[in-house]
Parts: sequence; structure tokens; C-alpha cells
Amino acid sequence: MKNNYYAVIMAGGGGTRLWPLSRKSTPKQMLTLTNNRTMYQLACDRLKNLFPPERIFVVTVADQIEALSEQTPEIPNENFLIEPMPKGTATVVAYAASVLKKVDPDAVMAVLTADHLIENIAMFESVLNTAYDAAQSGYLVTLGIVPKFPSTGYGYIHRTNDEISGFDLPIYRVAQFREKPDLETAQCMLASGDYDWNSGMFIWRVAKILDAFETLMPELTEKMHYMFATNSSSETEQRIKGIWPKIKPQTIDYGIMEHAEDVVVIPAANLEWNDVGSWDSLFDVLQSDENCNIILGAEHLGIDTSESLVCSNQQDRLIVTIGVKDLVIVDTGDAILVSDRNRVQDVKEVVKKLLEQKKEAYL
Repeated sequence: MKNNYYAVIMAGGGGTRLWPLSRKSTPKQMLTLTNNRTMYQLACDRLKNLFPPERIFVVTVADQIEALSEQTPEIPNENFLIEPMPKGTATVVAYAASVLKKVDPDAVMAVLTADHLIENIAMFESVLNTAYDAAQSGYLVTLGIVPKFPSTGYGYIHRTNDEISGFDLPIYRVAQFREKPDLETAQCMLASGDYDWNSGMFIWRVAKILDAFETLMPELTEKMHYMFATNSSSETEQRIKGIWPKIKPQTIDYGIMEHAEDVVVIPAANLEWNDVGSWDSLFDVLQSDENCNIILGAEHLGIDTSESLVCSNQQDRLIVTIGVKDLVIVDTGDAILVSDRNRVQDVKEVVKKLLEQKKEAYL
């Protein structure tokens, strides 16, 4: 029994990559795209064989906590950790680890995501079990995704040929983390066979990761020590509110993983994983019709329409398409997105321009 194994789900993202359906008030993890369950609910569902609800913690922001709690009433209220404002994944991990240290000094924590899809649950459980064993042996474990194509939308993990024996699945020492590459570089990475997509999921002993923070991010560690140096929950809450704005944003990859010792990767194959990073990625996870179209919530009439996605949350709206191919059309009542499938990654540019033009109402 792994009674000291805890899951920490990062669920505080603003979620604009599926704009205009995904907004600050309804980020990606709250969308229902498959199985009549939100992505957050699916993230919790796939943990049920390894983690009872009392060992699942959720890090989110205050304006999302009510909706998330309603979606998973089995998770205790005190297990929802409120992040006053986004400060990067390093801060999320340090925060959750500091909480878990008080709950169970011997805890092993799995840092997971609320907005990815994973279809092969049995394989996911196997990977998490192997990662637990590696974490207990003192390693900082990251989960890599064996790449299927030369993606320019993911970061990469370069693994060495130094396989660590004694575990149920292959584990390798990490050579380096790489940022999102251009296409030519991604093609070279794929051809080498030594790179995995960075899934953003990690497993480690709480004591081990806190030691790494103390060595590599001492300023953040000092702030965490102050925030949690009291046994009064109300005092802790007040200290968090006072200190949090002073924290410098940083990712766990850059702040810790790129510089720490004992970093290893499990190259996870056959997880059927997708981070649903764009509208086009839905063609990889959702069933299309006989014309290779995906229709989500829309009343749609298509004539000579193929390989397109039509989405609407407007129940009384008819969307008609004639003679189109490779289009993405999303209607939310106050905004309509029409894009070539090959350009949907540029949604981030739309969001950027809306911010510049101070049109936050559309975000």
C-alpha cells in the first residue's frame, strides 16, 4: 500500500488556447469536450484507483474553487489550496509541498495536470506506480511522452542513454530540458530517438523537492518558511496574502529541474495523451463524422463541408457552411472565431491583441 502517495492537481490556469470558448471564467479544465465530464473531472477520475479523495489536493485560484469543488464534492474542502495569483509552476509546487510536509513528512507527491486528456488509464497507473518507486529511491521524476510527430508546440526532454535498472518501466537520467523548437530542430529531435515531449507532470518525495528548493531557489524557500511557520490556519492565510505578491514568477522546469541532481524521466508510450493545446488538436481525440467534421454543441448544416470543426454554446443558433474545408468555427454569442485549421495556434496572438486593446470582456 502506498499510503504516503498524494496527488497534486494544478488547476488554476486561465486557459485561453481554446478561445473564445475557453475564458478566464471558464478555462480549459472546466470544458466538457468528451464523455460528458469536464477535463478536470476526467483528471480526477483517472486517479481513483491510486489515490483516495483525501489524498488528492487541488491548487487553484479563488474564483475557480467553487466550480471545481462542485464538480468533485468527494475531495475535502481543505484539500483545495488557493493561489492568490499566478506565480508559475515552481511556486505551485513549493506551496503544495509545504502543505503536504505538515500533513505527512514522508509524503511522495505526484504533480499532475487538470487540462490534459489521457485515454490509456491502465498505462497511466503503471507509470505512476513506477514513478513512486523511483521517487522513494531518491529521484526527481518527470514523465515524458514518446513523441509521435515533430511538434513545435511542446517543450522537450533530452534523455541520456543511462538507463537506471531495477524498475518496472525504463527510466533514464535527463541530459537537459529544451524549449519549444522550430520545425527543423523538432525533426532532428524526433529522428534521434533521444527526446520526449515534456508532459509537465512530476513525482518526488516532498522532503527531496523541498531540499532542492532550498538549494536552488532560496528566496522562494525563505518565503515559504515564513508563510507556514505557524500552526494557525488563519495566520497562514494572512501570511500567504501578504507574501504572495512579492514572489518572483518561475517555472518548475527552469527553477529546479534544469539544475537539480538525480533528475530522471520515464518515457511514457501508449498513454494516448493529448494536452488539447489548440482547436486542431481536437481532431486527435474526438470522433468525427463521415465527412471528417467535428460538431460540438452546434446546430450545423453543412454542404460540401469537410475536415472542419464547428462549435457553439448557443442553443438557438444555426451555423451553415458551404464549400469549405479545413476550417475552425467557434461561436460563443459574444465572439466568433473563424480560422484555417493550420493557423489555430495563432489564437494566442488574438488574445494578446485583445489585452493590448483593453478588451478584457472577451477574455
